[in-house]
Amino acid sequence: MDQVGMGNAEHQGALTKGEVLPRPASSQSEGFKQGRTVLNSLLSGAFAGAVAKTAVAPNPVLFWDVCGLQEAYRLIYRTYLKDGFFSLWRGNSATMVRVIPYAAIQFCAHEQYKRILGQYYGFQGKALPPVPRLLAGSLAGTTAAMITYPLDMVRARMAVTPKEMYSNILHVFVRISREEGLQTLYRGFTPTILGVVPYAGLSFFTYETLKKIHAEHTGRSHPFSYERLAFGACAGLIGQSASYPLDVVRRRMQTAGVTGHTYGSISGTMRDIVREEGVIRGLYKGLSMNWVKGPIAVGISFMTFDLMQILLRKFQQFGHSAR
Repeated sequence: MDQVGMGNAEHQGALTKGEVLPRPASSQSEGFKQGRTVLNSLLSGAFAGAVAKTAVAPNPVLFWDVCGLQEAYRLIYRTYLKDGFFSLWRGNSATMVRVIPYAAIQFCAHEQYKRILGQYYGFQGKALPPVPRLLAGSLAGTTAAMITYPLDMVRARMAVTPKEMYSNILHVFVRISREEGLQTLYRGFTPTILGVVPYAGLSFFTYETLKKIHAEHTGRSHPFSYERLAFGACAGLIGQSASYPLDVVRRRMQTAGVTGHTYGSISGTMRDIVREEGVIRGLYKGLSMNWVKGPIAVGISFMTFDLMQILLRKFQQFGHSAR
């Protein structure tokens, strides 16, 4: 062994128990790159969720549970005449408190699950096979729902109670925790997860599949904006139709404390709804109107997320080239 090699060996052997060798520059660079990717996904997802929800906020589906289609449009028109155009977005800021973190976490988680599953199945940097593609979407939706569910519970509670009952979102948290227990914040969580798994799974699966088919037939890896919007709308239509009955069950269980009903389980809630209202009128109430709102919102969110990702990458490339 030459002197240089002996010197390195002696130096490594002289390391004390608490010392560690410095990480190679390539490893540090990879970690920084991964962190930046996560941040980009969070920002893009948050922006996508906010834009999509704001775009559909005045939709008549908001009034579907209390009136018919014609009356919903009349109500929107009267609100516009009485309070002005921007009154149609009243309450949208409160909705953003739930939507922004949910969308940010869901899109970011989806990118990470795609990367992890791609490494596991040997498809890193390529489109995943069908089963992992479906799994990545389901896991992303589940992750976002688990973290943000209390916000959804609070939003649902505020929607069915008089304004004077709760002064703000924090007040809802405090009163529910004090009067009904912390576990109430997760009431209806099981049907939510059972609904999120097919909804998020099928939505992401459909969108990714349509982009893959498009690339194979056109030779373009990047669809146009209107194509992304159409792919996302199809994804939302399929995902929402598959999970809608469980979404109805979730809303009923969340608001049980203030509507006078007592729902103890998913099957019991579903049985009560069917007995009192019927299958179509109960479990699928408002679905046709959600076919108007849902695909538009999902299409906008997918399109916005992709375009934001592209824009942020271009900014970063421009920053590197300017150095």
